[in-house]
Amino acid sequence: MAGAGANDLKVLGVWTSPFVIRVRIALNMKGLAYEYVEEDLGNKSALLLGSNPVHKSVPVLLHAGRAINESQIILQYIDEVWAGTGPAVLPSDPYERAVARFWAAYIDDKVRSAWLGMLFRCKNEEERAEAVARASEALDTLEGAFRDCSEEGKKPFFGGDGIGFVDVVLGGYLGWFGAVGKIIGRRLIDPARTPLLAAWEDRFRAADVAKGVVPDDVDKVLAFLQTLLAVSK
Repeated sequence: MAGAGANDLKVLGVWTSPFVIRVRIALNMKGLAYEYVEEDLGNKSALLLGSNPVHKSVPVLLHAGRAINESQIILQYIDEVWAGTGPAVLPSDPYERAVARFWAAYIDDKVRSAWLGMLFRCKNEEERAEAVARASEALDTLEGAFRDCSEEGKKPFFGGDGIGFVDVVLGGYLGWFGAVGKIIGRRLIDPARTPLLAAWEDRFRAADVAKGVVPDDVDKVLAFLQTLLAVSK
């Protein structure tokens, strides 16, 4: 349970999932109480399968018994339903909102595919190195995006003075970025290569809404990776 105020909210998830993490952070931003239910991907619950019969995946947000699926859609749903509660997830200005949606889509196109390649799809170190290179290229682009969004680094987040949509979408990956960093022997968001993003990562991890949600125990994440790989065989 997290936040304050009963709203009959339940999140079906897996604790390491970037997509689940972002939903939990958005709920924390709004200060909303919710029940978190950890799913076993090797033995998915009837509730999960019934709530998301198309993809059979997490996250699922259950609000008053009704299911909302797909993390970016869930984030926007939370922002719209609780528009007067807590900080806004998306900007109010239509142009800024469109820009935020563009970069969020970019992250889930480029970063997600590289993340899957680095950890789940690579068959050897050469393939992992290629996926790391793709991730680094995407992060280089996001360094430029952050520079623009944060007024040359003067603002702490993509959302300006506070965490916003793009921050939440990218921030969901940070637990796995830490795991990748241990595998490759350096931070994936490299302070020498992307200094603005590296400082952003430190601020995001330290934010109250991310604490206890973004994994910080790298060894535990790597152990969970082995479990996932065993399930997928």
